[in-house]
Amino acid sequence: MRSTARLGATFSLATLAIFAAFTLLTAQQAGLPANLMPLGGEKAGNAAGTIPAWDGGLTKPPAGYVRGKHYVDPFAADKPLFTITGQNAGQYGANLAEGHKAMLKTYNTFKMIVYPSRRSASAPQRIYDATARNIGRARLVNNGNGVEGAIGGPPFPMPKSGVEVIWNHLLRYRGDTAGRWVIQATPTRGGQYTPVQFDEETQFLYHLPGMTPEKLGNRILFFKQTVTAPARLAGGILLVHETMDQVKKPRDAWLYNAGQRRVRRAPQVAYDNPGTAADNMRTSDQLDMFNGAPDKYDWKLVGKREIYVPYNAYRLQDPKLKYRDIITPLHINPDHARYELHRVWVVDATLRQGERHVYKRRTFYVDEDSWQVLVIDQYDNRDQLWRVSEGHAMNFYNVPTVWTAAETHTDLQAGRYLVMGLFNEGRVHDFTLKRTEADFTPDALRQEGVR
Repeated sequence: MRSTARLGATFSLATLAIFAAFTLLTAQQAGLPANLMPLGGEKAGNAAGTIPAWDGGLTKPPAGYVRGKHYVDPFAADKPLFTITGQNAGQYGANLAEGHKAMLKTYNTFKMIVYPSRRSASAPQRIYDATARNIGRARLVNNGNGVEGAIGGPPFPMPKSGVEVIWNHLLRYRGDTAGRWVIQATPTRGGQYTPVQFDEETQFLYHLPGMTPEKLGNRILFFKQTVTAPARLAGGILLVHETMDQVKKPRDAWLYNAGQRRVRRAPQVAYDNPGTAADNMRTSDQLDMFNGAPDKYDWKLVGKREIYVPYNAYRLQDPKLKYRDIITPLHINPDHARYELHRVWVVDATLRQGERHVYKRRTFYVDEDSWQVLVIDQYDNRDQLWRVSEGHAMNFYNVPTVWTAAETHTDLQAGRYLVMGLFNEGRVHDFTLKRTEADFTPDALRQEGVR
């Protein structure tokens, strides 16, 4: 009897010890290590001193900024360090994505003007706090096709797999609600184009104050995109209810046809179906660099690299420029782009056996500080490099959040490209929109279309 009691006491003590160790481990996991910035990037600069330490990023507007007006470039005084061309690309090859190497080789008009690296990325404190709370709580479900237990911030600030990096991009902070008035253009080889005007509204449910994983359910955001020009396309409206696990429940999408004055389901708005008014120059899942379900690919985390990427692209939204100053033959005018050396996560996506997509393989280069995808190399089914995508990122410091001033998708085989998101001649983004779920319903779409 005494032996049994002693055994029970020993077992209890062991159990308590295990529980105490588990509690300590959980407490240690409650926040990010001191060497990481609040979204997961390394605080320290690189050994060569060519990438600086992160010191908080841009947390307030620079002098001269007026709310509601275009953004003042906080780094306008920076001078170029050097320019990479097709002639000297070999000198910088170790820090170039394969897509950029190909563009430099293909187009003698393309160049990369490199500036001092500015780690401007930042987000509100509540997003930092949410990111810390996600550690140890967020988890992949359904073979990586969904995420549970996370809210507010990137779910995996210390990613252990490629699909976790992609989920960080999909769930990165871009404000609570955002209105964007942007154009898309698909120039011919000679440079002729007709801009397509989009009026967009997005409510990021995942980031709303007070949201919980339980209230969120299998949802991410609501998105509405209205075409307002040219006249032949004007009036069409796309509405999307973005789900988290799109294998479990595909995204809901509807299209309002202005000619028919009817709202129809739009299940084709996904994967490699053509993007809206994109002249077959981008797929649906290339909007915002990458969106939608990750189930088509096997995602391999290659690791981190230091490469030259488009960053702090304030010139591309400068109202002193016209669209024609930026949209030139073969690629956007490189004189108005800015490249910097940054650390990025590299993820290789390979098409799964039995799946179909126009891109057999995609290599993603993802900003460690913001989880914005900055560059993508896309390969066709012959394993030939086909299209190169760039997310020309900037910090919308009045929020603050990192998003793009423009996205470009360059088709090396066709000698053409698509640019989307320019707003230098139009209204600036509005991150103060007040919207409810009722504004993103098929009935609301019908009413708006009739008006």
